[in-house]
Amino acid sequence: VRAAHEAGAAWGRLPAKERSARLRRWYELMMENKEELARIITAENGKPLKEAQGEIVYSASFLEWFAEEARRIYGDVIPASAKDRRVLVLKQPVGVAAIITPWNFPSAMITRKVGAALAAGCTVVVKPAEDTPLSALALGELANQAGIPAGVYNVVPCSRQQTAAVGEVLCTDPLVSKISFTGSTATGKILLKHAAGTVKRVSMELGGHAPFIVFDSANVDRAVAGALASKYRNSGQTCVCTNRFLVQKGIHDEFVEKFAKAIEKELHVGNGFDAKTTQGPLINEKAVEKVEKHIKDAVSQGASIVTGGKRHSLGKNFFEPTLLTNVTTKMLCTQEETFGPLAPVIRFDTEAEAVAIANAANVGLAGYFYSQDPAQIWRVAEQLEVGMVGVNEGIISSVECPFGGVKESGLGREGSKYGIDEYLEIKYVCLGGL
Repeated sequence: VRAAHEAGAAWGRLPAKERSARLRRWYELMMENKEELARIITAENGKPLKEAQGEIVYSASFLEWFAEEARRIYGDVIPASAKDRRVLVLKQPVGVAAIITPWNFPSAMITRKVGAALAAGCTVVVKPAEDTPLSALALGELANQAGIPAGVYNVVPCSRQQTAAVGEVLCTDPLVSKISFTGSTATGKILLKHAAGTVKRVSMELGGHAPFIVFDSANVDRAVAGALASKYRNSGQTCVCTNRFLVQKGIHDEFVEKFAKAIEKELHVGNGFDAKTTQGPLINEKAVEKVEKHIKDAVSQGASIVTGGKRHSLGKNFFEPTLLTNVTTKMLCTQEETFGPLAPVIRFDTEAEAVAIANAANVGLAGYFYSQDPAQIWRVAEQLEVGMVGVNEGIISSVECPFGGVKESGLGREGSKYGIDEYLEIKYVCLGGL
């Protein structure tokens, strides 16, 4: 933190064009080393290599985007109420930003935050997840090669036992001006309490519970393809993964049948370095146990396993992609985030019923629905209580678009033209006596 604080003044005073050039060079180095960076991700969290390669390209794109945005931090001149005054608005970096990131996207969750912070003129202290420190350190090596000065990008890896203590230090140190966190809602609430003591700026991307609604008017084949992508990417371990499927009664049976066939045909569990693998291991055995708990609870209340349902023969952290039907809103898998390869399907009758079920959660990160009725598309998109909506799309993340949620899914937005605002203070300057 002290190193970041000491480096902050010089970095913040650099012309925006200079910061932009160094971020751009960092982006170029990531692209030149994308194969090595992807292999680090697969080795760390088991993600299939093709997905890891996609993450690196996505990750690097944030450095490219914010390299461009660094030169577009505009202030204002406001018409004054008195003749002898001029009113200016300046935007200045908030200072040292503590960046706390998860294991499921160990590169992209860093660059989405750090790109914006450095573009704004802030310096950062990154605490990567204890499961995936090497991706953060590899980014640090490339930052050095790109000419990012010492102290501007700092990495503090730590053990699982020390995570809570390090997080508390970052949230309470008076030299830290901003906290940006991606992770669980429960941890986010703890960090918010710590940050309150020194009234830090905070942005958080917390847990989701994404609904995926398929209406009778939907193109069922497209809905199945979107469902497969949205649910099983990274073995279901993303915050915007679908967690509960709501399928209208008119097409319910057709959707379930086609979804099951697609799961069995297109998904392959295996070692992340194997070219045909689409489903790697879960991050640890605790994650597997949660999937098992949700399946056992659902089956005990009358749910049926259509496909999957148990650990894979490859090893204790591998789990079969699973599809459940006859699911109700009383089951655990529809009340809390599974974060694993489990797709529970609820049958519904009316649009109003589906929207009510979708909005019953205390979180609201992403939501998806499939419909070909224009009026219904507008109604449902406006009524869903989430920060991001995919209409006839199962994958919606993009560097140009504001990423974030409502309710207990977080505060603030990342990426897009809005993402840099999280690292800027607005200063009003009144020039009098003119």
